[in-house]
Amino acid sequence: MEMSFFVALSAFLKNTLGLVTRPYETCRRIVDKSGYGELFYIGLLLVVYFVFASWVKIAVAGLTYMLSVALFWEVGKLVDAKGNLKGLAIAWGYSLFPTLIWFLATSLLYLILPPPRTTSAAGMLFSVLFLVFSATLFFWKATITYLTLRFGLRLSLGKIIIVLAISLPILGLYSFGMYRLGIVKIPFI
Repeated sequence: MEMSFFVALSAFLKNTLGLVTRPYETCRRIVDKSGYGELFYIGLLLVVYFVFASWVKIAVAGLTYMLSVALFWEVGKLVDAKGNLKGLAIAWGYSLFPTLIWFLATSLLYLILPPPRTTSAAGMLFSVLFLVFSATLFFWKATITYLTLRFGLRLSLGKIIIVLAISLPILGLYSFGMYRLGIVKIPFI
């Protein structure tokens, strides 16, 4: 059994190199002589890639969270915020629920009703319902954001507007940058 893994690994490495140096001959040899064992190594590389890509996205999500909290905290200090960092950090964590629900819902809906969606009555109704659902989550997120800044930083409405006017463009640029780098498919905060 162990020997067959090493034989498959040797063939996999030889074929991988051959696809770079002599693709015609190598592809012909793969079709004629390769075994299923070589697929194990191709699959292993794919798993490694997807795990790495997932970790990158998780790290960026964590970085985005920390950047948001730090930015709100620092900008809040500019307007004499009296809150505490712990409360702000925890409340901002809870503000991620609407975002999480939206991502889960869109993933499930993609499986249930994948694009392209039609312009039929049912398709239009689905689009309207999805927009209402998305807008509801957006307003829920905005409410939690307001309350997070209100209680986490102990700010008045006027000072919250100042904090948001300074912070949101910075977070928007950061989010757009992550989108342009291809780390996230939808720019979000």
